[in-house]
Amino acid sequence: MTLSITLLGTGSPLPDPHRAGPATLVSSEADHYLVDAGRGVLMRLAAAGVTAEQLSAVLLTHLHSDHFTDLGDVITTRWVMTFEPTPLTVVGPVGTKSVVEHLLGALGPDIAYRMAHHGDLDHPPPVEVVEVEDGAVVVPGAVRVRCAPTDHKPVEPSAGFRFDHGGVAVVTAGDTVPCAGLDRLCQGADALVHTVIRKDVIERLPVQRMRDTLDYHSSPEQAAQTAQRAGVRTLVLTHYVPAFPPGRGEDWRALAAAHFDGAIEVGDDLHRVDVRAGDAS
Repeated sequence: MTLSITLLGTGSPLPDPHRAGPATLVSSEADHYLVDAGRGVLMRLAAAGVTAEQLSAVLLTHLHSDHFTDLGDVITTRWVMTFEPTPLTVVGPVGTKSVVEHLLGALGPDIAYRMAHHGDLDHPPPVEVVEVEDGAVVVPGAVRVRCAPTDHKPVEPSAGFRFDHGGVAVVTAGDTVPCAGLDRLCQGADALVHTVIRKDVIERLPVQRMRDTLDYHSSPEQAAQTAQRAGVRTLVLTHYVPAFPPGRGEDWRALAAAHFDGAIEVGDDLHRVDVRAGDAS
């Protein structure tokens, strides 16, 4: 069995011509799980050969805007491109229901226009929201999913997700500093996808608003230490701040490698990692 990780968006809140907003696709042979839905996610999904209609679920790690900016686009596109009610499961921390309700409210005029114009579009977008805190997550598909709380305070709550299928386990961390919940989720996992920022660079910037990000994100070194503690085989870095030019990033890998014995993946948008049980990649 294989679980595939595709970095759909490796960017951050800062617009970047080369990097879409935060989004990761975790896929089995039959199911596709979208973790976060940042800027440009549907374009990156299309480039990866996956459509909104094929998504088994969308899982939000937290409710920072850059992590769900294009959720409305996912909802609308799935709705208009399916020809019978096809509910979209959206999983996220407490507060997700309110966010989705407001998104659907903002889409209200568009929903009315489309239903008035298309006789066979006789239902609004069907969305089923599941709010989670800790433990098993019920989602469509054959992959077993569970979550645990992470630490992105004052953004609270936030969560990481673990996907288990056929003896393969992949964890997606989202934005967090090292914490017990993530350590627990990662125990014995084959791969960890972790957002990272270069604290050594940001701490020297003369902009307090940028330095404010230091206390609630992990550095490559901290992400590597989390992976090492849990015995993870492969560490996949994403959400680079400040972003490096496409095709680069070896210095990020070196920082992580000083604290982690396994394989380290540092990739641009659409970088794919196939994870098999017992393998290092």
